[in-house]
Amino acid sequence: QVQLVESGGGLVQAGGSLRLSCAASGRISTTNTVAWFRQAPGKEREFVAAITWNAGRTVYADSLKGRFTISADKAKNTVYLQMGSLKPEDTAVLYCAASAGVLSTSRIGYRYWGLGTQVTVSS
Repeated sequence: QVQLVESGGGLVQAGGSLRLSCAASGRISTTNTVAWFRQAPGKEREFVAAITWNAGRTVYADSLKGRFTISADKAKNTVYLQMGSLKPEDTAVLYCAASAGVLSTSRIGYRYWGLGTQVTVSS
């Protein structure tokens, strides 16, 4: 089993920044990819960004490129999501997910999920 715990969410004004953390524990060696997804009120959960633990390869949702940056610290078993130029429409619960597979933007294949952290952007 792999446990994922997100942190760093909160309330921020439009134009501001936040850095989220996803701390992984358990059988991390069984995972290859960690991703961030988000779910806004009344909407489906959508892909944000993903990174591979070893090679550090990344993929982003096209709409978020340039504003969000994903990174990983293997020594700390932690993945980060740096979010900038935040907009009210970025308000959502951000979830961390882990997979044994290759980089993917689909929820399918991400076996392990955290409970999420709320990000609220005020106008």
